[in-house]
Amino acid sequence: MKELFEKKQSWSQEDIAIIEYGLLKGLMGVRTTEAVESAVTYGKYLNSLGITNSNYPIFLKVLGVRNHHVIDGLLGTRDPFLFMSSIQPNYFIVATCFSFLAKYHPAEIYSKTLGIILGVFQAAFNTPLDGYKLYPPTIADVNSLGKHLIEEKGQDDLLNRSILDVLDKLSELEGQHIDEDMEDLAVHAHNIRNNFFDSTKRLVDVIPNVILKSEPNLDPEIDPRELKTLSEAETSGTKSKPKTPPKGKASESEETE
Repeated sequence: MKELFEKKQSWSQEDIAIIEYGLLKGLMGVRTTEAVESAVTYGKYLNSLGITNSNYPIFLKVLGVRNHHVIDGLLGTRDPFLFMSSIQPNYFIVATCFSFLAKYHPAEIYSKTLGIILGVFQAAFNTPLDGYKLYPPTIADVNSLGKHLIEEKGQDDLLNRSILDVLDKLSELEGQHIDEDMEDLAVHAHNIRNNFFDSTKRLVDVIPNVILKSEPNLDPEIDPRELKTLSEAETSGTKSKPKTPPKGKASESEETE
């Protein structure tokens, strides 16, 4: 038994990195108040560093967190549409953004998260053919984009208009005669856009109903505790602390008895 306790455990850098990643993954799960507060602080720290070509995968990881407090910490005061404008879109970035759209139900995604994603798409598909060569979206990708159109808000809504602009860019790929998949994609993007504008048609006529269904029983977001200054915390603690009678003197209840 003594030998068992005296045995030294060796830890490689890889072992430590795995532990660190596991802890960070739990933090990004934002399932407790402490995790949310830690994730918010981590997001603010990344914001202070700024996004670069060497650290953007970490920013994307935080962008996928389902808590608007964390996204606010990551974004700070920046315009969501310009948040990732300092780096060139690539296959990984665009694919990750489409995956975010796929996992959210309609009207569930945080508006600033959607704004960041749409900013990436605007940059990537500004020249549609170059964007397609960078990342060729699938019909499923276009459905994931179109499902976040909120028909009740109309085309004057900023997010709706931005989605429609991206769909318009993708529809410009029609007639390129490069490959059949591109033609199908362009036609589908055109149809989603047209159905949104046509008052006699609905998105459900062109996007499968199962994709457009919302989820009413989502777990509510956990909020961080309200931040207080040290003096406020000390004042609050003093007020809540019960008074005790001086040593040797009975309390009022004891004197009454």
